[in-house]
Amino acid sequence: MPDRPRPTAILGMEPEEADRLLDDLEALVPARPAFVDVDRAGASEAIVFGDTHGDWRSTEAVAARFLAAPNDRLLIGLGDYIDRTPGDCPEGSVANALFLLGLAAEHPGRVYLLRGNHECARTVPVLPHDLPEEVDLLWGPDPARYSRLLGLLERGPLAARLDAGVYLAHGGFPRRSGDWRAAIAAGNEEAILDITWTDCATSRIDRGLGAPFTEPELLTFLRACDSRLFLRGHDPDICGRPAYGGRCLTLHTTRYYERFGGVIFARVPLDRPVRGVGDIVVEHAETQGHRYDTP
Repeated sequence: MPDRPRPTAILGMEPEEADRLLDDLEALVPARPAFVDVDRAGASEAIVFGDTHGDWRSTEAVAARFLAAPNDRLLIGLGDYIDRTPGDCPEGSVANALFLLGLAAEHPGRVYLLRGNHECARTVPVLPHDLPEEVDLLWGPDPARYSRLLGLLERGPLAARLDAGVYLAHGGFPRRSGDWRAAIAAGNEEAILDITWTDCATSRIDRGLGAPFTEPELLTFLRACDSRLFLRGHDPDICGRPAYGGRCLTLHTTRYYERFGGVIFARVPLDRPVRGVGDIVVEHAETQGHRYDTP
């Protein structure tokens, strides 16, 4: 595709330029199945980030880690790239989403953008949902642009697995009886509720869409999918705090929620087994604690 625009360039686009960018992305961004066994493609490390919620400044900081060695790293997002933007990132949902989609188009075998509950808003409504208004503010009322942008985000998988022994999803995992792969692959409302809306029982947050998952439930699922660690987003209350004997870790990579646990992402080895949180590296993004002038 043409040179991948930075978020500031996206925010300065004319409507016709935005339409051309959407054309390019629709031609190049891969449409992935609901569940993906990630091909490490010779990489030794995955950069995994949590909810960014329009904080394109933090996204750029994390993406820079990947782009410093794109032939040796993967970049994996855990969903919720839109809505709840920090005050110094006006229309940040649009800029953040298009910037990440540009990375996925440029590096289709190395960038995986999982869906969060905010990317599934057309199946299970979510509040706040600022993306439609942001699109209109930037380029004028045109429902087609919003639909195209959200459609690109819907191309991401619901869940993924690394051969090193890591399961990745925005919120949870299937807990109903039957084949867990088939349950995720269905990609229906039931799967979306299980994967993108479920809370962890150690959290003070309970959204009421099904019972929070417990330690025995998680360990049973991890055994079934031959994994030993669950990396997730969704819940700022337990950001950065390992749960269930180090088998579950929640990541948030947005300054909107940094007061809970910072602006963090994980470096996950791909060339050796991961047995728990102790085998990965959690880092704080350089944007943590900073506020910026608006562009």
